[in-house]
Amino acid sequence: MTPAPPVSRETGGPAHRLVERARTLGVALDAAAAARLVALLDRIALEPQNLTAIEGMDEGLDRHLADSLAGLALPEVAGAGSLVDLGSGAGFPGLALAIARPRLSVTLVESEARKAEWLRRASADVPNVRVVSDRSEHLAGRERERFPLATMRALGPLPVALELAAPLVAVGGAVVAWRGDAEDAAAERDAAHAAALLGLEPLEPVRVAPFPGARRRLHAFRKASPTPARFPRRPGRAAKRPLAAA
Repeated sequence: MTPAPPVSRETGGPAHRLVERARTLGVALDAAAAARLVALLDRIALEPQNLTAIEGMDEGLDRHLADSLAGLALPEVAGAGSLVDLGSGAGFPGLALAIARPRLSVTLVESEARKAEWLRRASADVPNVRVVSDRSEHLAGRERERFPLATMRALGPLPVALELAAPLVAVGGAVVAWRGDAEDAAAERDAAHAAALLGLEPLEPVRVAPFPGARRRLHAFRKASPTPARFPRRPGRAAKRPLAAA
């Protein structure tokens, strides 16, 4: 009989693979949290509405779960006691972070009613999550500069994301945006210009590799001074006329 080949640590079940992905990022993830995160992907797969273009357990584990957990490699995220996640959609990174860190208080902001309802159902047994079905511009009118951290992934151009996030973050807090590997020079100038107008100071982007072949940068901004009262502009204005360098 031919002996069976040795089983590598990477060939375990999905929860085990996620724990290993997190470990390579320097992020501790216990088995129970990993199992709950994998169960979140199962729920998304059964959901009739189209929450994400990413299909399959392996791709979801990498591009949703490991990608979200990569934020915990930053001290601004790892050390936060609470955060507001903008444009939460299917729950990434905000809901994933809440499941991974039960002591982290997370507010998920989603303006699309059907997705907000999904987030409520998906987080029903996650007591550290609050779902806000509203635009971030409206939330800023009620909870201005309340949060120590704002996160967002796939929320449009960086100047737009910064204008939506900055008014919600307290002075001394931070904004963290999940982005691709690089921004072009013009985009970086526009982001720096927007940051200066909004009371933010850019930190050095951090490259992370949450899964093989991934090219990601986490852009962090420190809230150095209060955001001027004129921001955010009325709903939709940030996207229609992004803050741009001259």
